Amino acid sequence: MSKRDYYEVLGLTKGVSKDEIKKAYRKLSKQYHPDINKEPGADEKFKEIAEAYEVLSDDQKKARYDQFGHEDPNAGFGGGGFSGGFGGFEDIFSSFFGGGRRQDPNAPRKGDDLQYRMNINFEEAVFGKEAEVEIPRDEPCDTCHGSGAKPGTEPQKCSHCNGAGQINQTVDTPLGRMVNKRSCPSCRGTGKIIVDKCTTCRGAGTVQKRKKIKITVPAGVDDGQQLRVAGQGEPGVNGGPAGDLYIVFSVRNHEYFERDGDDIYYELKLTFPQASLGDEIEVPTVHGKVKLKIPAGTQSGAQFRIKDKGIKNVHGYGTGHQYVVVKVVTPTKLTEKQKQLLRDFAEISGDIPEEHGSSLWDQLKKKLKGE
Repeated sequence: MSKRDYYEVLGLTKGVSKDEIKKAYRKLSKQYHPDINKEPGADEKFKEIAEAYEVLSDDQKKARYDQFGHEDPNAGFGGGGFSGGFGGFEDIFSSFFGGGRRQDPNAPRKGDDLQYRMNINFEEAVFGKEAEVEIPRDEPCDTCHGSGAKPGTEPQKCSHCNGAGQINQTVDTPLGRMVNKRSCPSCRGTGKIIVDKCTTCRGAGTVQKRKKIKITVPAGVDDGQQLRVAGQGEPGVNGGPAGDLYIVFSVRNHEYFERDGDDIYYELKLTFPQASLGDEIEVPTVHGKVKLKIPAGTQSGAQFRIKDKGIKNVHGYGTGHQYVVVKVVTPTKLTEKQKQLLRDFAEISGDIPEEHGSSLWDQLKKKLKGE
């Protein structure tokens, strides 16, 4: 199945800004995160979204994708390799010879990668931390030391393939009689048969254990990002290297902070007198409280920037800012004295111009006069 266009995956079109790409990713990754969305296919959708963002958020990868799409320009003439140029000859050859070249079953192979989902809170994502995770993974059996054979015995040479791990199979084809090598079905290509299996691992040579691994959560990590821990995956086969462990972070929402990339947004509620007359108040940030001067006549929706009080970029590209968004709160309960003062204020202020008829003060004046 061909891959979907990365812009289509994120619901975007070519030419969008990096901020728009980031916002689309954050929205969709939260919607389809496997820890939140339990619907069938959500996990695959989440991986597709992460893959699209990984390419489109990188300037070099995005430029290559915009030019070539999913087609690899180095994959042969026209991107099709031999199979496209010979009209299915590869499929015919495969049907006669069992799929062409086969990997040596006794060759060293890298172990499988593992994935671990780690939940952290907002502050831990901002500042990072040292943590310990417990990973279930296969380890060499202590009883047989990975051989799979009962202690005191050894695996024996496969009599079916004489220890070669492969058998010859003669196939009659239109091109003549051919000899094809196939993996031995008796020993599964290992060339050895375990007669007396280890009672601990039952001949597998490995047992599942839970291993504790210390990791460093990098400061500035965001929801859905992952950390690669080299060599902490499943053990290799036939002396091959171990796989890698990928820690995928799930960041819990904060009570009143909202993150957008490396910036933080905070909603500040002001009373009508504070917004009208101005004030100086303390505002919380992840770095501690700071004083913020509110100028007289501040409107609801106004934003103030507190420089460098956001989140340190996880790749070391500076620090974000905190944006304070003002919300002027209309009082719902007033004493008679407060009501009269507001009526007096409305009378002194005179009529409000028609173009400002939907303002906060207009709504408040109408409410007071009509109760």
